[in-house]
Amino acid sequence: MAAVRVLLLRARGPLLPRPGRAALRPFASGANFEYIITEKKGKNQSVGLIRLNRPKALNALCDGLIKELNQALEAFEKDPAVGAIVLTGGEKAFAAGADIKEMQNQRFQDCYSTGFLSHWDHLTRVKKPVIAAVNGYALGGGCELAMMCDIIYAGEKAQFAQPEILLGTIPGAGGTQRLTRAVGKSLAMEMVLTGDRISAQDAKQAGLVSKIFPVEKLVDEAIQCAEKIASNSKIITAMAKESVNAAFEMTLTEGNKLEKKIFYSTFATEDRKEGMTAFVEKRKANFKDQ
Repeated sequence: MAAVRVLLLRARGPLLPRPGRAALRPFASGANFEYIITEKKGKNQSVGLIRLNRPKALNALCDGLIKELNQALEAFEKDPAVGAIVLTGGEKAFAAGADIKEMQNQRFQDCYSTGFLSHWDHLTRVKKPVIAAVNGYALGGGCELAMMCDIIYAGEKAQFAQPEILLGTIPGAGGTQRLTRAVGKSLAMEMVLTGDRISAQDAKQAGLVSKIFPVEKLVDEAIQCAEKIASNSKIITAMAKESVNAAFEMTLTEGNKLEKKIFYSTFATEDRKEGMTAFVEKRKANFKDQ
């Protein structure tokens, strides 16, 4: 019990945001954001970088931050130069949870009638690949946000957890569902029922994280991966992402049928023709996203 009390005290620290807001930052399109910083990265400016920026609150996910994140995702989704997106936070915290002060007085009626947190999953509907670069805390909503991304890279000191049980509730943005699919029932159940954190190393071993890097190199490595993805055909990349995601929603037989249909559909694109022609001619493909 003593260990649980210590964990609760530790979890509450980052989950409860402190007063103060980040300064307004310009977005590439000219919009101003209060809680995030956005820019383009990569040799060809083909990577959209979104950095959560509420450092005093350890990037606690308030409603304003989520709305700004969705706006930035939509902007990068529409930008023809961007082929992949990197989502990150700070070195101390990717996102230490939802803004508890903001939801503390919510009632069942409020949650049910307004679809509380329903706009959090906009990230899952983005067609372009999104890489989460996680340093520090990814707790509660922060862990859920990372799991909505397509790939998770972690810094050596990253920690993942779903500590909602310690606050008298349960994960509400996919934590019980995506975590179970990522790491299996036993570990997911242990994390959800105890609120315990796991290290980046344990997360990688369990299959939650793809790769681990030194803290100071993490974002650059994620950008390099995103840049490599962005060099491929954007339309084919979107098809590949759709097919992989379908594996979590369908039986193997149904999934294989969908995969075949998507595979066949690539033969209607100019990029499929260009890719195979370039291979036969022993040259680099020049994709046009058509």
